Amino acid sequence: MSENNPLRDVFDAIADPTRRRLIQLLAEAEELPLHELTSQFSMGRTAVSKHLTILKEAGLVLDRKVGRETRFRLNAAPLKEVQDWVAFYSRFWSINMLRLQRLLEEEEE
Repeated sequence: MSENNPLRDVFDAIADPTRRRLIQLLAEAEELPLHELTSQFSMGRTAVSKHLTILKEAGLVLDRKVGRETRFRLNAAPLKEVQDWVAFYSRFWSINMLRLQRLLEEEEE
């Protein structure tokens, strides 16, 4: 589970391509209302709302009411957990590729 919100794991939240697209849209804009987000998908408002709820549970999305409209914005801080995980494996592969390169160079000699 995420340290940011125990309701939803960040990795689970970003596993779905629709949710990753929502994150991208929110990263590109300061804040977007639900109807603008919904217009970017070939699914209904309810389906988009369900995806946003999962992102909110993981702490990735914040919302606020402006009149009758709900506006959403990205909270990218929980993505640090994903970045740290990927960084570990990036170092892992870099080290192992260097080892392989050295082994191949030794075999050539």
